[in-house]
Amino acid sequence: MGEKERILDHLENEYTEPIRDPVWKHIYVSRPLLPILALEQFQKLDRIRQLGPAYLVYPGATHTRRSHSLGVFHIARRMITTLVRKNQVVDITLEGVKSFLCAALLHDIGHYPFAHSLKDLEVEAHEALAARQILSDFAAAIRTHLGIEPEAVAAIIDHGTSYHGGENVAFYGKLLSGVLDPDKLDYLNRDAFFCGVPYGIQDVDFILEEVYPHEENGVAISHKGITALENILFSKYLMYKTVYWHKTVRIATAMIKKAIGMALAEGAVRRQDLYGLDDEEFFARFSTHGSPGSRLIEDTRNRVLHKQVLRIPFKDGNAAHRRLEDITARLALEQEIAAEAGRALGKTVASDSIVVDIPERISFELRIPVIDPGSAESEEMDAGDSSYVFNRMGHEDFPRSLRTITVSARREEDLLKTLGRIDLARCFTS
Repeated sequence: MGEKERILDHLENEYTEPIRDPVWKHIYVSRPLLPILALEQFQKLDRIRQLGPAYLVYPGATHTRRSHSLGVFHIARRMITTLVRKNQVVDITLEGVKSFLCAALLHDIGHYPFAHSLKDLEVEAHEALAARQILSDFAAAIRTHLGIEPEAVAAIIDHGTSYHGGENVAFYGKLLSGVLDPDKLDYLNRDAFFCGVPYGIQDVDFILEEVYPHEENGVAISHKGITALENILFSKYLMYKTVYWHKTVRIATAMIKKAIGMALAEGAVRRQDLYGLDDEEFFARFSTHGSPGSRLIEDTRNRVLHKQVLRIPFKDGNAAHRRLEDITARLALEQEIAAEAGRALGKTVASDSIVVDIPERISFELRIPVIDPGSAESEEMDAGDSSYVFNRMGHEDFPRSLRTITVSARREEDLLKTLGRIDLARCFTS
C-alpha cells in the first residue's frame, strides 16, 4: 500500500466515534483521540464562550471554544481527505496528516476568555500559548496515543515554534490558517447558527470540491470556486457589522478591555495573570471589590452597559486616531474627558465612567492561487488580481468602512446630558 492509499485508509476508516454537533450533525473522531479530548485542559474550552460578550445581544451565542475546536477538526479532516485525493504536488505523510488534524483540534487551547477583548493589551498571542501548552500538558498523550511528535503539532499552530523534524509543517500551517481554512469555515457557519442570523453560512461542500493542494500557499482554488471567496468576504463583512462589532457588543468589549487596562496600568495585575483563564475564572479574578476596573467587569456581567455618546469613522491619515490605538493613550483621554465633565458638573466623575473604543485592525485579505485543474499546463493567477467583485470594490474598503471610534459613558442622566454639551469630536482631530 502506497503512502497516499495508507493516508486515505486512515482518514476513511479510523474515525468511527461520533460526537453529535448541531452544525455538522456527526463529528467523527478516532479512538486514540478520545484520551486527548478527555484531558481537563481541553474540557476547559467548554467554559470559554466563542463570541465573548455577544451573548448579551444574541442570547443563543453561548457556544464555546470546545464546540468550535471540534468543528474545525471536522472541516480539517474533510479538507485534507479531499486534498490527498487530488494531490500531485505536495509531499505529505500519514504522520503529517495526523499532526495537522491534532493541531486543528487543539488550535484554540491557548485562547483567552471573551473572544478578542484583550487582543491589543500586548498579551502573548494565543497561538504561542497553545504551542507551549501542547509541549507540556498534551505532549505525553500525543506521543502515547497518536504516535506523533507534539513539536510538529505545536509548530503547525504557532509559526514561531521551532521544529526540525521531517513533517511538512509549513504546508499544514498555511492550511490551518489561511484565506480558505477550516477555522474560518467553521466559525462563520457556527456563529451564524447560534446567533440566529443567515449572514455567515458557507457552502462547505462546494468549497471542498474546488480546492486543490498548493505547496507554497496550502491550497489553491479553481476559477469556479472564486464565488466561494466572494461569499466569505461578504459573510465576514456582514458578521462583523451585525454580530462581532454590533454596537452593544463593542461597548461590552471596550468596558472589559478598559477594566484590564486600568488594572495593568496600576500594577494590580500582570499580563501573565490573564493566561489560562476561562470565563468564570476571569470574573472571579477581576471583579474583586475595590480592584481597578472591578465595577466595569461587574457591570458587564450584569448587562449594565454604558451608552454611546459619540461615533466617528476611524481615519488612518489622522495622527490623533492612530495614537489612540494605544490603550495607554485611550486611558489618558478618558481621564481628560471625565475631568472636563466633572468640572461642568461640579463633582468628581470617575475615569471608569468614560470608555473610548477603537476596534483592532482586521484583514479581509483574499489572495489565493487560482488554477485551471483541467489543464495540464495550468497557469496560476491570483484571486486578488481577478475581475471579480471583491477586487473591484477593494477588499480593504470593507474593514475601513466598519472601523469606528466611539465614546460611551455610564448611564447617569446628568453625565450624559453634560457630555452632550461638550464638543467631544475635537479630541479626535490631529
